[in-house]
Amino acid sequence: MTTGLSVVVPMYNEEAVVPTLVARLRPVLDGLGIPYEVVAVDDGSTDRTAELLGVQRRSWPELRLIGLRRNSGHQAALTAGLHRSRGDWVVTIDADLQDPPETIPEMLALARDRGLDVVYGVRSDRSTDTPFKRYTAGAYYRMMRRLIGGDVPSQAGDFRLLSRETVDVLRALPERTPVYRLLVPALGFASGSVSYVREQRAAGDTKYPLRRMVALAWDSAADFSAAPLRIATWLGALAFLACLALMVFGIVVWANGTVIPGWTSLFLAVLLLAAVQLICLGLLGEYVARIYRTVQSRPAFHIAADSLDPEPGLAEIPQQRSAASVR
Repeated sequence: MTTGLSVVVPMYNEEAVVPTLVARLRPVLDGLGIPYEVVAVDDGSTDRTAELLGVQRRSWPELRLIGLRRNSGHQAALTAGLHRSRGDWVVTIDADLQDPPETIPEMLALARDRGLDVVYGVRSDRSTDTPFKRYTAGAYYRMMRRLIGGDVPSQAGDFRLLSRETVDVLRALPERTPVYRLLVPALGFASGSVSYVREQRAAGDTKYPLRRMVALAWDSAADFSAAPLRIATWLGALAFLACLALMVFGIVVWANGTVIPGWTSLFLAVLLLAAVQLICLGLLGEYVARIYRTVQSRPAFHIAADSLDPEPGLAEIPQQRSAASVR
């Protein structure tokens, strides 16, 4: 069974923002005049997020709740929502309301009028973010365009509209750790963009601290480019040239009859080679680890319940999870 529009909202410990999200999102979607569903993916929250969504669902039948058994990460929650969505069009949006849901009608109208498969929400003003956040975000997009190519839209996060054809292609890809802000442009579907001003977070704390930002940057580089391997190659070449220079130096000293202790040059050469070898092994290990995870074929997420399923026991989402369930 399909519907006109699906809105996928990954959520992790967002109890503070649930009422505001519903108050802003529902009028926008009701005003579209088409059948829709809101696929809220509870990413193993330990607060009352699932409980509050269950309460909202009683008066909002279009709200659909999917619960993951553990905290699997933002991109995995997006994947779960995309795979379970039924809409001819699918919008992905975060729950913090920094990306305004009022932009959704404009995105849908642009896609229909111009026959587009993808419409990106592009942040024209990020003054509500901290200077550090703005700088690191800009550096991320510059690095990705340099490594991958110019198809990566600048300042476009995970707020986008996708056609059903695009979603079906994404579902068929064998990606284990998808980074959709890079994967979607790489597909080459006809695309456009809608600009908006990034707002303050409605409530709660950010779910993307520095460590997750660094992890996202690494996943982006390792999944979409062989540049880290090329770095290892260049380091190996430089180390080889350094060894040649040391050999020339040793031959010149021997030819001049100068007696010097040999342990210093040998010690430095061994240190240099050992350091480069360790760096290369580390980079190669990252790729081997990804191959290993792929060969294991372990799912990136496990769905505990879907409010749309008719089976007994899956109609209601557990109201609260313990902290142990995410470990």
